[in-house]
Amino acid sequence: MKDTLKEKIKLLKDGRLSEAEFFKIIEHLPYQDIGEIKLDFHRKFRRGLPEVIYGSGKSMDQLRKIIAKFIELGENVLITRINNEKGEALKAEFGSLKYYPKGGILTFDREVTPTMEGKILVLSAGASDEYVAEEAYLSAKYFGNIVEKEYDVGVACINRILDLRKKLNDYSVLIVVAGMEGALPSVVAGLTSTPVLAVPTSVGYGANLEGIAALLSMLNSCAGGLSVVNIDNGFGAAFQATLINRKISGNG
Repeated sequence: MKDTLKEKIKLLKDGRLSEAEFFKIIEHLPYQDIGEIKLDFHRKFRRGLPEVIYGSGKSMDQLRKIIAKFIELGENVLITRINNEKGEALKAEFGSLKYYPKGGILTFDREVTPTMEGKILVLSAGASDEYVAEEAYLSAKYFGNIVEKEYDVGVACINRILDLRKKLNDYSVLIVVAGMEGALPSVVAGLTSTPVLAVPTSVGYGANLEGIAALLSMLNSCAGGLSVVNIDNGFGAAFQATLINRKISGNG
């Protein structure tokens, strides 16, 4: 939004945009009311990161209105927790969209230029954790980070993560996603000085309690420098990792 306003201000100064047209552009601040949905386009000014849409539970009609408003304002969009049926249907309806089924992410088909020097690494314990890991990976890229990933490096074969230990200090933040007993973040935090954001997933057998066991394990970790987000919250980890990376990169 900030870049959009800078562009519009330049057009206003150059006389290529009238005052009436300019006020029409900014009249949605601090938010845009489109009926039952109120879009917070002012969030990027307050927090440095844009509005993101939680897609689960929203109707197709609501999603269409949201996407149309983002298109109207020339803003990029990130919609999380979109199932295949809705994702494919919206992509077909709006040709400018791209759907990532592995992470349940819907966004515009445009490359996001990284705005920070620091890098984020997303690690996942098993292939079953990939949905949450991809949500974190794609969200972090959307926010302008340089992001890399290493999946299926869980502690059941400890050598997989040990083989990566030399590179763990090359990043500003590590996002570590794990289900079952949630051991991987503790192991990673014990190998590096890089901040670790742990993401418990609901993957596991009965006593996993849909991620509660992994969550409690991570909260009780004896490894310092480890913080924990909610179960399956890959997006939340990406948001927090971005705030850290912005400060480290001097953007905050």
